[in-house]
Amino acid sequence: MGHHATAFAFPGHRSIARNPLQSRHSFPCSAHQRFARSPYLRLARPNVPNIPLKPDSLSFSLRGAAQAVAQVGEGAALPQALARVFLFTEASPPARGAIQDIAYYCMRHIGRAEALLNAMTPRQTEPALLHGLLCCALALLSGEDDGKPHYEPFTLVDQAVTAAASDPSIAHAKGMVNAILRRFLRERESLLRQVSEHETARWNYPSWWIAECKKAYPQAWQRILCVGNTAPPLTLRVNARKTSVANYLQLLSQQGIDATRIGAQAVRLAQARQVSRIPGFDEGMVSVQDAAAQMAAPLLDLRDGMRVLDACAAPGGKTGHLLEMANVDLTALDSDTQRLPRIAENLQRLGLAATLKTGDAGRTDWWDGKRYDRILADVPCTASGIVRRHPDIRWLRRQGDAAQLATISARILDNLWQLLQPNGKLLLVTCSLWPQESEAQAAAFAVRKGATRLPAPGQLLPTADGQQDHDGLFYALFEKSADGP
Repeated sequence: MGHHATAFAFPGHRSIARNPLQSRHSFPCSAHQRFARSPYLRLARPNVPNIPLKPDSLSFSLRGAAQAVAQVGEGAALPQALARVFLFTEASPPARGAIQDIAYYCMRHIGRAEALLNAMTPRQTEPALLHGLLCCALALLSGEDDGKPHYEPFTLVDQAVTAAASDPSIAHAKGMVNAILRRFLRERESLLRQVSEHETARWNYPSWWIAECKKAYPQAWQRILCVGNTAPPLTLRVNARKTSVANYLQLLSQQGIDATRIGAQAVRLAQARQVSRIPGFDEGMVSVQDAAAQMAAPLLDLRDGMRVLDACAAPGGKTGHLLEMANVDLTALDSDTQRLPRIAENLQRLGLAATLKTGDAGRTDWWDGKRYDRILADVPCTASGIVRRHPDIRWLRRQGDAAQLATISARILDNLWQLLQPNGKLLLVTCSLWPQESEAQAAAFAVRKGATRLPAPGQLLPTADGQQDHDGLFYALFEKSADGP
């Protein structure tokens, strides 16, 4: 699954809505399970007239974030939920940034927030918007940023109460919001000790996710979970057609922007910023792309004149990288027609071109019959390796999703293999941590098709330190024999 940047430089991923399993979701504990079935879910939607709040106020941001979190409870991916909130509230760019920050932070720590809520009230916190507001407030009150509170505690409580009072659907519960949040401030240490006994609250993942991580990575599971709870960096891919990494770092330095090289073409900014404020972005000098995702294009050993297929291409991050590396005849394929314009926009900004097609990579009805020299197969997966960018994924997935998606991906790989020239290369990419979607998938494919595996990184675990800072992706590279079918 690929990555892209929103207007606020949050590198994103392909919409969960593309996945046929999108509507199947689970939540961390009983309160969320009740919430997911609540008859009041319709009130989570921002379609009830609200009492006006100052757009630059914390109460406005809390209310917007609560609306988004509530929609995730209905099964929506967080980026889509936020887009809907922005549409209905007509929030200014600064307000959108604040709403987005709170909503993402809440989803990274909602296991702890819900456990605290359960400890303080036996009642169901309905409607969904009320539940979302309390989770946002408790996540912020119970967490810290570099050892300091995110907001002055009593100010946050006051603004949460104001947010509740501003919405007619939950105004009746403003006293409850005040009571719960003030109780947390009085009993903070004892309540945090109490909920830390539960692994979902301690790690902020569903219990089945924690178990799967322990099973797959018995030595590294704690580090993996911790990295998934951190905010992601803003990493850029420098376009080698237009400049060098050294020259671009010099340009950033001249503009007072702190950045570090963390890959062949990868530059990590010390502070995230709007893409419109990134030097050279509009001119195609750089693109937003995770450092691990930047490993894909170089592995295919491209040469001018090759015929290349980027299967499951949207939103086009890897498409652009392939074209930056060589003058190839590239076809970008995606099953969703509505996502093709995003690829076109990215290529236009880079000054590059490709043939865009709508089609199912698991079928051949879109194919012109001419085989490809190289195929990039960025297949559907659970996206378990990119949860620091999309913390909602852990709550939207179910334990059985990996097996079902692996079946879909296997069908795609088998189909793409027949489109590959003899001596051609196919690169399997997933942003999953689960072996059945990655190494087990690759091993089974190699046996099934008699494919030769070439050197590739294999499973990259999510890492965040001074030298490496990337998501969890998997790479397997295959070569077709000269007499292959």
